[in-house]
Formats: sequence, structure tokens, C-alpha cells
Amino acid sequence: MSETDQPAVIDGVPTLPDVQQHVVRPTDPVVGTVVESRVCTKSKKAAGFVRHIEIDVSGTALEGAWVSGQSFGVVPPGQTEAGKPHKLRLYSIAAPTGGETGDGTIISTTLKRVVDESWEDHTLFQGLCSNYLADLQIGDKVNLTGPAGKRFLLPADPAAHNYLFIATGTGIAPFRSMLGDLAKLGMPSRVDLIMGAPYESDLLYDEDFKELAEDYPDRFHYRTAISRHTTPDQSKKLYVQSRLQEDASVLIEILKSDRTLIYICGIAGMELGILQTLARILDPKSLSQYMTVAPEIGTDPDGWDRKMIPRTLKPTKRMFLEVY
Repeated sequence: MSETDQPAVIDGVPTLPDVQQHVVRPTDPVVGTVVESRVCTKSKKAAGFVRHIEIDVSGTALEGAWVSGQSFGVVPPGQTEAGKPHKLRLYSIAAPTGGETGDGTIISTTLKRVVDESWEDHTLFQGLCSNYLADLQIGDKVNLTGPAGKRFLLPADPAAHNYLFIATGTGIAPFRSMLGDLAKLGMPSRVDLIMGAPYESDLLYDEDFKELAEDYPDRFHYRTAISRHTTPDQSKKLYVQSRLQEDASVLIEILKSDRTLIYICGIAGMELGILQTLARILDPKSLSQYMTVAPEIGTDPDGWDRKMIPRTLKPTKRMFLEVY
């Protein structure tokens, strides 16, 4: 039983915990203080600029109000061209339940600077909120809201399940959060993490996950997929779905288990390749644990496209998708 005495599974569906949402609303944000800002790529020469930001929310309504897997909102300063306040942006929480220090005071996230060029007039474009956050210095103040999210969570009884986490880019944030919670429980179940990045230098929190794998060699398995070059440990370029295919022989046991949950977080579009690969490596009965396939689209995954999700290619409640 979970701490709330709920069954771990009801009719084959994992029980999720009851969580608080929108304790702090955009109309009345709280003020947090930046206490840490560091590069979290494997190399400081990475192709992308990704930072880990920690914010002190002690004494506010956000203190201790979130659980792993949820998000918080940031209200950037200034106004739009129309003279209206900027709308909030949501960021996945990278800190475990209880925060970076365990007392609920330090919330964190993982963010990537957005720098691009306009197709129309080849002028430089910079994203608003992520660049604002990345520019903040220790001691700077920031307006926050939240928490948000009630679906992309660990189940109420984490020990009752195994997990396959699949992430690309900053989609790793909620998994850092969840792995922190699972580590506090002594990693009670098997967890496989597949982390995708274009270059090995762009892997996020790489050393942290390697240390976790050393601490729990029989329970936590860290797998990487580098899509734009090979490495000494990877003889060909791989996307996350390719890594899933490559490691199918060692993942098949966990995937066939009725204890297993799949979580996917990252850039929109990644989910199709993962669903196609699952259809290739799993028998129909095992596949049905994670998705239902409408008869009219056929069983050949090569004929599927992303528009079919979730209308005719529908994840079950044992698969959690969060793409952006």
C-alpha cells in the first residue's frame, strides 16, 4: 500500500498521488531568489547553452508545495508590443520532492537559451523567458507561480513499479526530479533512463547519472543516445528510439512486466519513433499495456504518423507523455 493507503494499481492503472496545483496564481506571483546558476551540459563547449537554475522560495506559498514531475511558472518582466504583461512560461521542476536541500525551500529547473535566426530577414531572434532566466545572477529576484501538473508524476506507491524514462534535451528535468525521489527510497525498483542528445558534449547531468548508476548498479541503468556522431561506446549515430531498439534484448524483460511504466519527455515528435519501436520489439499483448492501436491504421508501424496520436494511436495510462 502507498502512504495514503490507496491500492498501487486499480484495474491495471497505476494510482497517482493527490497533489496541490496553482497554489500561487499568475495574478499574484511570489518572489524567489536565485541561489545557483550553472552550466549542466557535459562540456562547457557544448553546442547548446543549458543551465541548471536554483531558486530559494522559502517563506512563500511555494515552499514545500510541489512534488517531483510538476512544473512551476515564471512571469518575465516587461510587456508585449501590445503593451500587455508577458504571459507566464512553465518550466519542469528538476528538484526532487523537498527541493535541492530537502526542506522544501530550493526549487530548480533546467533551461536552454533560445537563439535563432529569422527565416524572413535573417535577423537574430532570442527567446524571451529562458534567456531572461539564464541571465539572472545569484541574488536576483524572479516572479514565480505554481505548482502545475497532476499527471506526469511518480505513482502513489513508487516501489510497486519499474520505470523506463526516455528524455531528450531539457526533457531530462522531471526525471532528475523523480530519480531524486527514488534514490531517497533506496531505488526500490528497476529504472532505465535513455537520454538523447545531438552531441556527447550536450548530455545533461551526465556525471550525476553515472554516479547514480554506480550507487545502484542492479537497479538503475543509464543509457545514452548520441544522434550526430559516434563515440567510443557507440559505434553508430543513435536517436532515443534507436537506443531502445539496440538495447531491446536487455530491456524486453522489463517492458513485458506488468509492473512497468513508461515516461517520455522532450521535443515534440520524438514520441512517434518510440511508439513505432515499441510496436516492433513487443508482442501484441505486451504492447497493449502501453498503447491501443485502432484497427483502421493497421499494425505496420512504418505506416503510422504523429497525427494519429492520440486519436487512433492512443497511449494507455501506463505511458506518460510530456512533449513540447
